Amino acid sequence: MQDILDKAKKIQLVIFDVDGVMTDGSLFMGDDGQEYKAFNSLDGHGMRMLQEGGITAAIITGRKSNVVEHRMKDLGVTRVYQGYRDKIPAYEALMGDIGLETDQVAYVGDDVVDLPIMTRVGFAIAVQDAHPYVKKHAHWITQNNGGQGAVRDVCELILEARGLLTQTLESYLYVPK
Repeated sequence: MQDILDKAKKIQLVIFDVDGVMTDGSLFMGDDGQEYKAFNSLDGHGMRMLQEGGITAAIITGRKSNVVEHRMKDLGVTRVYQGYRDKIPAYEALMGDIGLETDQVAYVGDDVVDLPIMTRVGFAIAVQDAHPYVKKHAHWITQNNGGQGAVRDVCELILEARGLLTQTLESYLYVPK
């Protein structure tokens, strides 16, 4: 576990896939073509805590969805790359823009389309219900499934590794005077 904490401590940027990571992978489509997704509120707050801890969150997803745009805006995530079936161009653009070393970057994925990035970053993370081949190539596997707390697992692990989790959680306590 110390090796995992050492990797997590270096992270300055966490890149998340959406379908299967931030959601359970289900795609709900209306008759009008409108797409609906369910996001876990614990995951969203984890992303807020991560960003408040000084770590950048980003999204690279193969699908393009207004729902994702709205959710990321709500969470304050400004680095959003949608519609990239081949995710490497988005990853390279992000890396060029942000100027970090690969060991300072984590990627959270669930399917084989995430492997090209996962094999390039310093901390590759698979959600619990990821494809077995993806789990085989991950440095760490979340306790929870995608869309069911996996993102929160990642956020809290990184905050813990950086010595920020206890202080972050305790900041929510009301202590009467």
